[in-house]
Amino acid sequence: MPTDQVQLYDTTLRDGSQMEGISLSVEDKIRITKKLDELGFEWIEGGFPGSNPKDAEYFRRLREVKLRHAKVSAFGGTRKPNTTCEADANIQSMVAADTPGVTLVGKASLYQVTDILETTPEENLAMIADTVRYFKQLGKTVFFDAEHFFDGFYGDPDYSLQCLVTAARAGADALVLCDTNGGMTTRSMLRALEAVQQRVKDVRLGIHLHNDAGLAVANSLHAVEAGVWQVQGCVNGYGERCGNADILTIAANLKLKYGIDVLEDEQLARLTEVANYVAELANMALNPQTPYVGAAAFAHKAGYHVAGIIKDEKAYQHVDPALVGNRSRVLVSELSGQRNLVMKLKEAGLDFLSQDEIKRLLELVKEREAQGYQYEGAEASFEMLVRRSLPGYRPPFELEDFVIVERRRVRKGDGGNEMLAEAMVKLTINGETIHTAHEGNGPVNALDGAVRKALNPLFPQLEQVKLVDYKVRILDSQSATGARVRVLIESTDGTRHWTTVGSSTDIIEASWLALADALEYALTTEG
Repeated sequence: MPTDQVQLYDTTLRDGSQMEGISLSVEDKIRITKKLDELGFEWIEGGFPGSNPKDAEYFRRLREVKLRHAKVSAFGGTRKPNTTCEADANIQSMVAADTPGVTLVGKASLYQVTDILETTPEENLAMIADTVRYFKQLGKTVFFDAEHFFDGFYGDPDYSLQCLVTAARAGADALVLCDTNGGMTTRSMLRALEAVQQRVKDVRLGIHLHNDAGLAVANSLHAVEAGVWQVQGCVNGYGERCGNADILTIAANLKLKYGIDVLEDEQLARLTEVANYVAELANMALNPQTPYVGAAAFAHKAGYHVAGIIKDEKAYQHVDPALVGNRSRVLVSELSGQRNLVMKLKEAGLDFLSQDEIKRLLELVKEREAQGYQYEGAEASFEMLVRRSLPGYRPPFELEDFVIVERRRVRKGDGGNEMLAEAMVKLTINGETIHTAHEGNGPVNALDGAVRKALNPLFPQLEQVKLVDYKVRILDSQSATGARVRVLIESTDGTRHWTTVGSSTDIIEASWLALADALEYALTTEG
C-alpha cells in the first residue's frame, strides 16, 4: 500500500535467504513473492541476479507473474573499480533482470573502501555516481544502500556523508542507511541520522538494520519517528548472523502503535498466515515467541493471568490477536490452575465436566508432567487425555503389543551397509485383533507403517494424516543412555496441525505414545 509516510521494503528473498539453514528454490521465491504482494508490501527485493543462476532464473520467471501491489527490485553492487557499467557483468545482469527498480549497494565507510574493497576514496565515489546515473538513464527507480554507513560515520563522518551526497546528486530516489554489522545503539544511530538530515535535504531516507545487538526492530521504529521514509526488513527476522529487522513486527507496530496505514486492515489480519507460510517454505520452524505472529504471542500459562483474561482479554494482551490473524491460547501445565483447564475444555467443546472431574483432571495433568509429559506444547495430547477420562469413551483402536527388529543389509551399488527396521504390531479394532508388519526407515517409521496398515482400510481418512515434525528431548542428561525422553510429534491432515507428546525411558515407547495420540486425535476430532 503506497504511503507518503512510510514505505515497507522487503528483502527476505535476498538478505533473508543468507540466513544459515535457508535455501529457497526458484519456485519458493515465486510463491513468497506472490504472498508478500498479497500482503501489500510496496517493494520486494527479488535477489542478486549476478550472484547465482537461481536468482537469474527467478527474474526470468517473474516476468510471467502478475503482481497487484508490489514492485520487485534487483539487487547488486556499484560497478567494479576501474571499469565501466557497460563492461561490468554484475551490472549487466541487473539490466537483464528487467525490473522497475534496482537496489545498489555501495561502500559508505572509508575503512571498507581502502582496506576491504582496496580502492581509492575517489574511485569509490565515482563508482557510486556512475552506477546510480547509469540506471537512472535506463528509467529505473534507484535505491542506494549505503553499506556500513553507521560504522563508517563514526570512523570518518565527512566521507560517509559524501557518499550519500554523491548518490543523491546522481539521482538516487532514496538513500538507505545500513547498519551492516548490526551493532549500532539507538542513540548513536539517531545522532548519525540527524547529521544526514542536515546534509542531505531533498532525497528520501531509508533504514536497513541487522539484529546483532538485538535492536533492529526498535531502532527501525526510532528511525521512523525521526523521519525516515523507507524501512527495510525480512519476514520473521531472517538474515545473516543474527538476522535482519523483522518486517512483520515492524508493520504491525507501525499500524497498531503508530497509526500509520502501511497495510490495510484485511492485509494486517493475514500477518500470522504469512509468517507461517514463509517459515514453511524456508523449512524453518517459526519461533513461537515471535511478536504478534508466534504461537505463544498470546499464550497464557499463569493461573492468575488466565483469571484476568476470562474477565477481559485486555488484562494481559496489548492488542487483539485477531487484528494480526492470531489467537489467544491458554496453556495447561503443572503451573496451571483450574481456570486454565476450564478455558482449555471450553476451546475443545468439553466444558461440561463437573468441578470434581476438573480437580481430578488437574491432578492427573500434574502427575503426568512429573513423569516427563508437557502438555503446553502438545494440546492434542491434552485433549485426548480429557476424552479418555470421560465415561463411555471408546478408543477407535488399542495397541496390544509390538516388536521391533533391526538388522543390517547390504546396499545395492556401493556395497555399504544400512539399518533396516521391521515392526510387528497387534491391534484391537472394534473387538477384532489384527496383526500387521511393516519395514521402515528406522523403528518409528516402521511402527507407524505397521499401525497404518491395520488402520487405513477401516479409517481411510488417515491417508491424509502426515507427520511433519518429530523431536526428541532428553529430560535427565545425568542418566546418560538410561534417561527418560520426551517425544513431540507434529501432524497435519492438510487443513489442521496438531502436536502430541509421549514420555518414557524407552524412546520407541515414547514415540509410540505420541504417535498413537496423533492418530487417535485425527479420528476422534475429525469434522
